[in-house]
Amino acid sequence: MDTVVVKQYNLDEEQEKKEIVRHYRALLRSLKPRLKKGDRELVRTAFEMAADAHKEMRRKSGEPYILHPLAVAQICVEEIGLGVRSAICALLHDTVEDTEVTLEDVERAFGPEIAHIVDGLTKISTVIDSNTSTAQAENFKKILLTLADDPRVILIKLADRMHNMRTLDSMSREKQLKIASETVFIYAPLAHRLGLYNIKSEMEDLSMKYTEQQTYREIAKKLKETKRERTRYINEFIKPIKEVLQEEGLNFEIFGRPKSIHSIWNKIKKKGVTFEEVYDLFAIRIIMDSPVEKEKSDCWKVYSIITDFYHPSPERTRDWLSNPKSNGYEALHVTVMGPQGKWVEVQIRTKRMNDYAEKGLAAHWRYKEGSAQSATTESKFDQWFTQIREILNNPDSNTLDFLADFKSNLFTEEIYVYTPKGDLKILPVNSTALDFAYSIHSAVGNKCIGAKVNYKLVPISHKLRSGDQVEIITSNKQKPTEDWLNYALTAKAKSKIKDALKEEKRKVAMDGKDVLERKLDHMKIANSQHNINELVQFYKQPSPLDLYYQIAVKNIDLKELKQFTQLGDKLEAPKPPPPKTPEHISEDHVKHSIPSKKDAELIIFGESSDKIAYKLANCCRPIPGDDVFGFITASEGLKIHRTNCPNAAQLLANYGHRVVKTKWVKNREISFLTGLRIVGMDDVGVIHKITNIISGELRVNIAGLTIESREGLFEGLIKVFVHDKEELDELFERLKKLDGIQSVSRLEDE
Repeated sequence: MDTVVVKQYNLDEEQEKKEIVRHYRALLRSLKPRLKKGDRELVRTAFEMAADAHKEMRRKSGEPYILHPLAVAQICVEEIGLGVRSAICALLHDTVEDTEVTLEDVERAFGPEIAHIVDGLTKISTVIDSNTSTAQAENFKKILLTLADDPRVILIKLADRMHNMRTLDSMSREKQLKIASETVFIYAPLAHRLGLYNIKSEMEDLSMKYTEQQTYREIAKKLKETKRERTRYINEFIKPIKEVLQEEGLNFEIFGRPKSIHSIWNKIKKKGVTFEEVYDLFAIRIIMDSPVEKEKSDCWKVYSIITDFYHPSPERTRDWLSNPKSNGYEALHVTVMGPQGKWVEVQIRTKRMNDYAEKGLAAHWRYKEGSAQSATTESKFDQWFTQIREILNNPDSNTLDFLADFKSNLFTEEIYVYTPKGDLKILPVNSTALDFAYSIHSAVGNKCIGAKVNYKLVPISHKLRSGDQVEIITSNKQKPTEDWLNYALTAKAKSKIKDALKEEKRKVAMDGKDVLERKLDHMKIANSQHNINELVQFYKQPSPLDLYYQIAVKNIDLKELKQFTQLGDKLEAPKPPPPKTPEHISEDHVKHSIPSKKDAELIIFGESSDKIAYKLANCCRPIPGDDVFGFITASEGLKIHRTNCPNAAQLLANYGHRVVKTKWVKNREISFLTGLRIVGMDDVGVIHKITNIISGELRVNIAGLTIESREGLFEGLIKVFVHDKEELDELFERLKKLDGIQSVSRLEDE
């Protein structure tokens, strides 16, 4: 496991004061264009209140705590584009939760508006019932609830998280993993959805720096090494375009910028290519200084000039001028074939559009007065906020389900579909006719039996495409079924379907309740809550409602009730078992979850050297040498996951309290099962060469081998027993050196 070198903090009191004043003055300089009469005094009052409240507090790095709120306020102003009130709220964002300052103090000094935002920023503090949800998930839900109320709360929250990520080096490894996973799981998608692309990219890169340390360093190193070559290529690409743009008398900036490390890593994973094969390591950006009425024509003029020099790819042209994204993003993207046969993405936008692209929601507020273009954007923002309010106003939804649904709607691209009357509806890519029905009204969705798309009859599961005109067909006899959840993509549709199913289940359950009451009455057993709870446990059901429902649909036979009645109705309800922590896993549980011999006693937990029974997660199959964490499951005791496991971000973000500090102990006597995928030329004797290296030269046991050959290429899946990651890495290197081998990868990495 990599250790992070933390910079030693060593300022004395006098130097500290100077540092604090320097940051405060930098904040005032950033705010200068926005300061109205009396604003400077308000900012000073907020700074002094925060500095006094936090005067005894230090950050983990040793710095005075006040530097954190100052930095958050600076990010709000400089990078998100918020104003004086938001800066004041950022300065005070931790005071009510962490210090003696009360919400009443804030309201007295700054008024109800600022007090309201500070209240929204105060983190959740009540204990959450861990059976239904987690504190983190509830916290996220609370954060999202503020979105529908005052979006500035979210924007300041993102600035707070951004600064925490930038200063994560001083935290423990467990905290780094938990905070980085939370960030990539919920905060980066939120920044993306609110149009803050720079913040989103930096959050993703910083999260990757801690969760995928080695990969992050490798890509960063390669980007640095290829910088000169990239710059030369960008200059060659730009030169002819620049000359024509100047001849046309256009006012513009043109430059190339590298893609984020996280987006490059995504391309490598998704397309199964190496760093060298990723074609779009950078994008060319052209920013026009055009008046609002000429924006579109100028952007298309630039497009025409570029495509005179380089051939465009029609599939990779994106017109967000005619149809801006719902988060306000407007631009024209075109991918062209540049010199040396390389694809290059060019982004064409105006200064106003660029402000939207970098400041998102905050820019939306600044531009929304005046132009007709911003009115379009505003209506899309408002549409999105309306959708959020609808999802958030459903108090019955399980928080984790809600988060999963909400998150699936954050990152998706959008399609534009029309009602029969020509009204525009914005939906995520891959939305179905059913999603469209629910976007009109939940009653239309619940009765939907099909649709006409471009006048052709289609089923409710039909996937819509941009430009489709959709007419929904309904029937009063129709009711939602469980299958509908497989056809719906949007959070609104899923939420409404679950509501309808719950209501239907409740109606059916009432019949089951009547049956049970009659049976109990007949057997002269009290129909008490205590007895119902006993029956719920006896029939192993999650709740009384489920018990009634299973009786109604005849999945539970009440003949077994006689066994239960022999115990009498005075039986006390059993006490719930205490939660099992790693230090107190009971004997019976250890027996239940004892792993096979090859899995046993390899890991140390916490600071003690006690060895505890555990299982290796099937989703990522860790081996010694992998960066791992322990996770306490509800039913299977302790499970070990790799930190880059596909499920890691969700587990760490939602259940951080169940994570246990974990590291490997050297033990060469035990081997672990892992899998390799080998792709190469289907040549005579290649399989013999592969097995000779694995079994003959390296003496690694093969547990399974399957080979498929097609069109001159073969793909082999090989399961092997290795002692640790070093042995696996050596195996990789040896196999890659064989003639005709195209790629060797670990099975779980895909």
